[in-house]
Amino acid sequence: MSEYDKLDQNELEEEVVEAPAAPEKAEKKSKDTDKKADKKAKPGFFARVGKWFKEMKSELKKVQWPTKKTVVKNTGVVIACVIVVGVFIWVFDLLANSVVGALLRLFG
Repeated sequence: MSEYDKLDQNELEEEVVEAPAAPEKAEKKSKDTDKKADKKAKPGFFARVGKWFKEMKSELKKVQWPTKKTVVKNTGVVIACVIVVGVFIWVFDLLANSVVGALLRLFG
C-alpha cells in the first residue's frame, strides 16, 4: 500500500468511530424539561382564539371579493339551471308515471 492509501484508510477509520452512548437518565431529564418548557410556552385559550381571529382577518383581506354585477349574474345562472333541471325532472316523472299507469291498466 502506498502512503496515500494508508492516510485515506486512517481517515476512514477515524470517521467510523462512534460517539459513546449518553446515559438514559440524562435523556429522560431533558425530556422532562422539554415538557415543562412546552407547557410554559403554550399560550392560553383566549390568546390562541385571539390569534386565530387576527389571522382569519388578515386572510380575508387577501380574498378578491366579487362585484355586485358578478354576484347578480352568477345568481341568475344558478336560478336558471335549477329551473331547467326541475323541468327535466318534472317531465321524466310525468312520463314515468304515465308508463307505470298504462302498464297497471294493461296487466291489472
